[in-house]
Amino acid sequence: MKIRRPRLPRTRTGQRRLVQAVMAGCVLALLPATWLYVSTADRLRTTADAPRTDVAIVFGAGLWDGEPSPYLAHRLDAAAKLYRAGRIKVVLVTGDNSRKEYDEPDAMRAYLRKHGVPDARIVSDYAGFDTWDSCVRARKIFGVDRAVLISQGFHIRRAVALCQAAGVASYGVGVAAKHDVTWYYGGTREMFAAGKAALDAVFHPDPRFLGPKEPGVTRALAAGR
Repeated sequence: MKIRRPRLPRTRTGQRRLVQAVMAGCVLALLPATWLYVSTADRLRTTADAPRTDVAIVFGAGLWDGEPSPYLAHRLDAAAKLYRAGRIKVVLVTGDNSRKEYDEPDAMRAYLRKHGVPDARIVSDYAGFDTWDSCVRARKIFGVDRAVLISQGFHIRRAVALCQAAGVASYGVGVAAKHDVTWYYGGTREMFAAGKAALDAVFHPDPRFLGPKEPGVTRALAAGR
């Protein structure tokens, strides 16, 4: 069976229209990523100049043999540093616990405890299945309306834009990461994830799991008073 190659237009008009269509497609593909950069331009900080706020949100980034992956550990290190510096009071760890043998939030909690964050100041969100779900649940379930977000640089803009869209006034701290295969994969993935992020910000879909409101953040804040 022979596969026919697509025929290119032979007339100048047809060729011009093809070029215009390709260019329009490229522009449309880049619009979501452009939106992320423009909408978060003034909301990125470092651990040294992050605004003082009650809550920091740390997004899950995978486990290795039940322990935080190096990428996740870097995020948690930044959260612990902000806590020790007095810039935050509570850490909301949000991640995947969709199956019994995989529990990101508890692994994140254990890591933070080892690095000086009291257990009473850590709140776990077990249904942070993706960035949008984590942002919506932070607002609707845990009552967070302002937070510092912590993630790698290639992800932090999307996290800030989505939490802003979900009603959480956000500033992002992008932690450094080694430019390895995972980093390049993450950066490439963000180009495609930007499209979904734009749709989430416009249509506000319900999270995979919402559930009842939880007083964890309120209790954690009260514990230190």
